[in-house]
Amino acid sequence: MNEEFIIAKTFSMSFVSLTNEELEALAAILRRKDVHKGEIVVKEGDVVRDIIYIQSGLLRQYYYKDDRDITEHFGCEKQGAMCIMSLFREEPTKLIVEALENGVIYFIPYAKLIGISQKYHLLAIFLRKMLEASLIISQEKADSWRFETARERYNRFLTEFPEAAKRASINHIASYLLMTPESLSRVRAGVL
Repeated sequence: MNEEFIIAKTFSMSFVSLTNEELEALAAILRRKDVHKGEIVVKEGDVVRDIIYIQSGLLRQYYYKDDRDITEHFGCEKQGAMCIMSLFREEPTKLIVEALENGVIYFIPYAKLIGISQKYHLLAIFLRKMLEASLIISQEKADSWRFETARERYNRFLTEFPEAAKRASINHIASYLLMTPESLSRVRAGVL
């Protein structure tokens, strides 16, 4: 088994068990990239054509609003990341994807994934479940911002992103939670 086959198997297992033939088809379209801390993987204005699978390291998706960067999502080992609107609409993204640590990522070309999913039924299910999971994460985050207190948002973050909670900076975590670093410190201390 080559490395791409192992990556395809590891990533797909979160959603569906693929046959060896399907795993080989998925492995054949993967593109490996070593990333370095601080490297911008996707720039604002890029037209995104790939889903990203994180083999190692920590990524952050963010955007700028009022000259401040706001973290949209964290991803670490065995997780994916995507700029879904750009991917679907083939329009420039407003999101930026940055490596917060050295690591290895794999690009999964969306058009090629669609192509092989038309041939392999389980790959179509894999794609659907992966996209559903991404949409659910987005909805849960939006609901969290609307309905939860600062403490509830922080506790949810600890549960959903335990590795990012350990490895990301307080500034990035605070921006994800729509707090200032000072407010996050008060939440952590139990004051809020």
